[in-house]
Amino acid sequence: MLEVDKGINVTMKKFILGLGVLAVFGIYSLGVRHHSPVIGKPASLTGSGSNNNPSASSSSGSGTPPSGSGVETSASYNNGTYTGSAANAYYGNVQVKATISGGKITSVDFLQSPNTHETSVIINQQAMPYLQQEAIQSQSANVQIVSGATFTSQAFQQSLQSALQQAS
Repeated sequence: MLEVDKGINVTMKKFILGLGVLAVFGIYSLGVRHHSPVIGKPASLTGSGSNNNPSASSSSGSGTPPSGSGVETSASYNNGTYTGSAANAYYGNVQVKATISGGKITSVDFLQSPNTHETSVIINQQAMPYLQQEAIQSQSANVQIVSGATFTSQAFQQSLQSALQQAS
């Protein structure tokens, strides 16, 4: 009978130890989980001109930058493909290639974007389409900063401006 009791005690100890390991793993998993950041769509792309994100600047929808912004808004460029300089976006570089056809920006492609941190990748996957769409819509590097992707937005503006200067 003593041998049976020892076997039960050993089995119970293993069971309790296993539960303890699972509990520690579960608590650790909860602490490590990351929530995907939410990116605010620029007001100029919402169609209504209103923006649900109070931290983003408003846009008149005219494509004209604020005075003194230093951003070129010429709508007539030389046809071709132009690569902008790489611009620092804090967590990595942003570099774009602008394609001009008929004197207008027809596409903007990312050649480089921050990709060393999972959060940067998630943010950029959400922000890059907005930046590309707004550049084509405004026909300039005058794009609104995407809320949650400030560094990427600023570096996008710089790289695109560099490409458009070559196209002028």
